[in-house]
Amino acid sequence: MARDTTGRKLIASNKKARHDYLVIDTIEAGIVLTGTEVKSLREGRASLVEGYATITDNEVWLRNVHILEYLQGTWTNHAARRPRKLLLHRRQIAKLAAEVRDGGHALVPLSLYFLDGKVKLELALAKGKKTYDKRHALAERDANREIQREVSRRYKGQI
Repeated sequence: MARDTTGRKLIASNKKARHDYLVIDTIEAGIVLTGTEVKSLREGRASLVEGYATITDNEVWLRNVHILEYLQGTWTNHAARRPRKLLLHRRQIAKLAAEVRDGGHALVPLSLYFLDGKVKLELALAKGKKTYDKRHALAERDANREIQREVSRRYKGQI
């Protein structure tokens, strides 16, 4: 039976990252994986919550991302939290390295997905939010939700 390998299929997303960080720029990166990691990802067994990326020796490494071991794997199974190399162009790495070094930004994974059968990672160049920024964002979202409710009520003729 052939597998559907077209389009985009979400594996895992990091919803907390958009709450904790102000996303400045996003970039799509390939990721170097072993066979059992890909099989585990096909089952949707991954978590990006504590993940981050670092730049060492002009290479970008994804750290602390949890991909559970493959259940039918043998002695060739992978370690769940091993560092994984990200595949980016040299210019992209240089740009990210300059931003991280000079701007005080962080590299945070936003989502992990299959794109035409290949595993891709959406990586964000982000700046940490302060607690008052988080409260302001929550208050703004609540206010927008109330406005939408009121507009919908008026549109339906309930008021």
